Amino acid sequence: MMELLELLEQMEDIIESGTTVPFTGGKCLINRDEVLEIIQEIRLKLPDDMKQAKRIAEEKARILAEAQKEAENILNNAESRIAALVDEHEITKKAYEQAEVIISNAKKNAREIRLGTREYADSVLSKVEDILEETLDIIKLNRQELK
Repeated sequence: MMELLELLEQMEDIIESGTTVPFTGGKCLINRDEVLEIIQEIRLKLPDDMKQAKRIAEEKARILAEAQKEAENILNNAESRIAALVDEHEITKKAYEQAEVIISNAKKNAREIRLGTREYADSVLSKVEDILEETLDIIKLNRQELK
């Protein structure tokens, strides 16, 4: 991503240092080959950023799957513990009370894990999206200026 920003800065420098042509409303002369070379480099770098965004999305899916699996394990462990506690009437009563607390805590923990991973993944994807939109806007602006 930093490489793309550096390339865009180079292109901006070329445009800013271009010779202004009088009576043309601010148009300037620039080295066409130099700008086209930078644009080509940007095109080559963009797929890497797209791959990074895909990896982030896959990481989000993996984190959510792990959170779901952990939640299921917590629930299964709680159910196993309940089954082990069911022995006598008094023990059974206490087991049900403990089971409710364990299941409630397990559901709460699972919900918090899911929400946390979704928020984190959404935050990361949002940042990547913002960067890609900024880069695309700059490229469009530079292309318009070149035309």
